[in-house]
Amino acid sequence: MKKNEAIRNAKNFDEILDIQYGKIGTKKRDEFEGKAQYFIISETLKDARHEANLTQEQLADKVGTKKSYISRLENGKCDIQLSTLYRIFEDGLGRRISLLIG
Repeated sequence: MKKNEAIRNAKNFDEILDIQYGKIGTKKRDEFEGKAQYFIISETLKDARHEANLTQEQLADKVGTKKSYISRLENGKCDIQLSTLYRIFEDGLGRRISLLIG
């Protein structure tokens, strides 16, 4: 069965990911999952900043960093330490975040 046909016949999103990127635990799938997590964090940050009616520069000033760093985070272009993530969301945006390890 060809890949495109297998994707069309998939019963759920997890099957599509298995076909496209391999099973969980494979290198290609792990890379995809990592990029997906960065995307989720960057989009969540952007949305929260917009809801707070803050510019990137205003948020950066509130948490003691640079506008360019906030921009890179929002564009998924850099890594973030967990402590910085908490500081941005909780101190800068007044949001509580929680960490789930599965």
